[in-house]
Parts: sequence; structure tokens; C-alpha cells
Amino acid sequence: MATALKEKPSVKPVPKPEPAPVEYAVRLENVGKTFGTAAAVKDVSFSVPVGQTLTLLGPSGCGKTTTLRCIAGLETPTAGLISVAGRPVYDAAAGIAVEPEKRQIGMVFQSYAIWPHMTVGGNVGFPLEIQRVSRAETRDRVEKILDLVGLGNLYDRSASQLSGGQQQRVALARALVFEPRLVLFDEPLSNLDANLRDRMRTELQALQARLGFTAIYVTHDQQEALSLSDTVIVMKDGSIEQSGAPKEVFQNPATAFTAKFLGYSNIFTGEGVLNSRPAENGVTVQAADGIALQGLWRSREQARGGVPATIAFRADALTIGPAGKPPLVGGVNLLVGTVEHASFLGTCVDYTVAVGDLRIKAVGPVDPSFIQGDEVCLTIRHEDCHVFGTA
Repeated sequence: MATALKEKPSVKPVPKPEPAPVEYAVRLENVGKTFGTAAAVKDVSFSVPVGQTLTLLGPSGCGKTTTLRCIAGLETPTAGLISVAGRPVYDAAAGIAVEPEKRQIGMVFQSYAIWPHMTVGGNVGFPLEIQRVSRAETRDRVEKILDLVGLGNLYDRSASQLSGGQQQRVALARALVFEPRLVLFDEPLSNLDANLRDRMRTELQALQARLGFTAIYVTHDQQEALSLSDTVIVMKDGSIEQSGAPKEVFQNPATAFTAKFLGYSNIFTGEGVLNSRPAENGVTVQAADGIALQGLWRSREQARGGVPATIAFRADALTIGPAGKPPLVGGVNLLVGTVEHASFLGTCVDYTVAVGDLRIKAVGPVDPSFIQGDEVCLTIRHEDCHVFGTA
């Protein structure tokens, strides 16, 4: 006798766990700050995940330091919301404005703000005195942080006897001694020489990895921004011009301003002409003296032909060689000109080349090199040339 087949019990799929929400150390929402009728910060919003570094990059007067001081509580915004570790420290709508000393934020100033009449230990331990930490605990914590920044043998030295690099370390130790969750840096390396700046950048990264603090860094130095950051925000006239990972911002500037600030030394204007395959974002810019340069459209708005356009490319993206030997490859701009200026920089040679009415900056190898008056051939790939709409 045939037996009835039993139905297999239905197996419900196991739901995938929801990804853990990103924990933000600081969040700004539509923050603004005006001084009289002048808007120093305009509708700025960003978030910084715990343990990461965000850098505000831009020229003097762009609003980066004012934004930092608003986070610290040293300036009071006129609009928006600022929260630290999920707790509002400023909220224009709710009337919240937490005092700076209650925000648990460390700050390193450009001037270091070292008190010369105090010892190194006194300078570093001052925040703990304000918090009424016992003398024994203060001494212990100060000694530990001084060891961490390489000043363990200078506890009793007068601050007036310190070098610039030592003062910078004292300022850093003072900002870290009370174990803040967020540390703000206002151009702290700008007063140091180039070699010491490079070393301190490495030391800052090592300290952050060891202590796990979140950092917001203000600078006008693109190398500092690119080397220290998880995220770079380029600011202009109080607003965010572009934000993203350092490599993305550097390789794909979204505006001519960002390109210029990040070292794109060749920037020319002309009339943009759409290429035959617009889907590839190819645009030719008819620049001065009838010179045509091809590049890729980078502006947020749709590319259009017959309108003013700006093309930008880096000096080190060019290849320089003797005239009469152009490369037999497609997809490159080819220009022939005369060397007007050549500067030997040790590892490379910096050139200014006259191509018609254009003066093009190029970087070439030490060997072979060219001198003033030499006729040369310049080539650059289309994808290394960025085209933007010109307002």
C-alpha cells in the first residue's frame, strides 16, 4: 500500500543581522556663524566616526578655524546643532550651549599657548588641577603622558627653555592628559621646520592609533591633510566645497577651486566643446592661441558645449621630452613649446614651458633635463585633465 508523502516542514530564512550603526564622535548639522553682517560659517554639516581624523582644509578666511572653535565652545554659533558623543553641546533651537570645559574636548593651538612661567609638568597638569584631581594622580598621569610624547625627562624643566618642537609636544600632552574623546588641532605644525613637521605627523598618527581618540584637524597644508586624514573637507567662503577620502578628493576635484588649492598648477579657461562620445564625459577646451586641450568633465552639473570652461592638470602629470619625438599613442594631449625657465630641485627639475600664449608648468626627471631655449614636447593623458564649468 502506498504511503502518503509527508510534507517537509517549512524552513524560515534566518534574517540577516542589521549592521551596527556607526558611532559618531561629533556631528554638525547646518551650523552657521556670523560676525555682525559677515557670515564666517554657512550651513556646515558633517560627522566624524569614532577614532577617525577629519581635516578642514582651505585658505585663510575660509571658515575652518571658526568651525573648529564652534565645536570647542570658544565661539557660539548663530544656527545649527553640534553634538559630541551623541550629546548636544550646542543647539540653537533648544537654547543649549554647554561650556567649553564641560565638553571633554582637548585642543592644540597654533601658538601652543604654553605658559613660560610654569614647568613642563605644571603646563601639562593644569587641566587636571582645574578638574580638582589629586596631586598624586596628577603627577602620575602627567608623567605617563610625557613619556608617551617623548618628554619623560623634562617634567621639572622651565617651559621657557623649550625648543619649538618640545613646546608642540607639551601642548599635545596637555590636550591628551585628561583622556578626551575628541581632540581638535588648529594648525599645530605650522610653526615647525619641514623635517620636524614630517616627523610630528608620523608621531600624531601613532599616538592616535595607540590612544584611540577622534581628531579634527585644521590646516592650509595639503600634504598634512592628505597624510593625516580619513576624510578631507575643502572649505571656501564659509561653506563646504568638497568632501571625501583624501585620494578621491585629490584625484577627482569637483571644482576648479579645489583643483587649484590641491596643487593643480596648470589651470586655463576657454570654450568647452563636447566630444563625439559625450557618455564618456569627454570635453575639449579651446584655450588661448587656438590651443585645444581634451579632458574629462568633473563638475556636478551636466556638461554642455559652447560655454566657458576651465581645464586643470598637475605639473607632475605631464611627460616632457625632446621635440620631434612625440609618443605614438592615443588618448593624450600633445603640445610643443619652448623652455622659458628650469629649476633644479634635487630629485626633479621644475619647468615653465611657453606653448603659444600659455605658460605650462611641468616636472621632469633630472636626467635627461632641458635648459632655457630648448624646444620640448609635452604630453598628458586626457583622464589626467579635469574640466569644470566656469561661472
